[in-house]
Amino acid sequence: MNMFQLRAFDAVAREGSFTRAAKRLFISQPAVTGHVKALEEHYQITLLRRTPRRVELTEEGTRLAAITRALFGLAEEAEAMLQANRQLLTGRLEVAADGPHRVMPMLAALREQYPGITVNLRLGNAQETLAALLCEHVDVAVLTEVAPRAGLYLHGVGQSRLCALLPVGHPWAVERGELPLAALDRQVVVLRESGSVTRRTFDAACAAAEVQPQVLLELDSREAVTEAVAAELGIGVVSSQELAHDSRVVARPLGGDGLLNRHMIGCLERRRGLRLIQAFLALANRA
Repeated sequence: MNMFQLRAFDAVAREGSFTRAAKRLFISQPAVTGHVKALEEHYQITLLRRTPRRVELTEEGTRLAAITRALFGLAEEAEAMLQANRQLLTGRLEVAADGPHRVMPMLAALREQYPGITVNLRLGNAQETLAALLCEHVDVAVLTEVAPRAGLYLHGVGQSRLCALLPVGHPWAVERGELPLAALDRQVVVLRESGSVTRRTFDAACAAAEVQPQVLLELDSREAVTEAVAAELGIGVVSSQELAHDSRVVARPLGGDGLLNRHMIGCLERRRGLRLIQAFLALANRA
């Protein structure tokens, strides 16, 4: 079946004129006439009656027109959808992040600029977030301390410092400024699980400075660390970007080497040119 012939017939059936059909399809009127004539001759059927004033559908032409209207109507609907996505009027973006604090302003900026875009956000630890990106379960990811690798595009969006989280009644809580990392030697601390970026950074800094805190608890969330500190179970260690207002605890930045974490946006290099991913990367840099 020749789709050019069907398209020409459909245009004539809709417009009721070969001339208007030609304008609709951006081709010449003889080309439209030739396509329709070839369709009729191939199937030995009369689809149109030509009169001096207009073109009328035969019974078979009316039945075929109902089919072609539905067929090419779906094609036009698909074109409209694709054009809307190209213009970022609609679309869906899959995002992963290893924490909510940095990604939420980025999503707010995306929502303001492109309100028709739907976002699905996955939150997980550092390993889960990177794995989701590399396995193409998400389009973009907000990551912390990821090493460069082939095929992965990374762009830095800032850094954060590790902080000591203290119960409000702790003697160190009334002081201001940095708390030296060395002050945590032999102190009881409550930390994130070993797989978290905060924990890896803290352990590496302590090893380099020969500081040996006493780890009382290992917890799987930032909120759990805050609750443990508020209950005076020990001193917590959190990232400065994760700090939330809580009158029960006080945060002080830790002073020393190796206590900074770099944050970045990542996507697969081969998908970096996609319009929706480009838009998110551009907006994220301004968030």
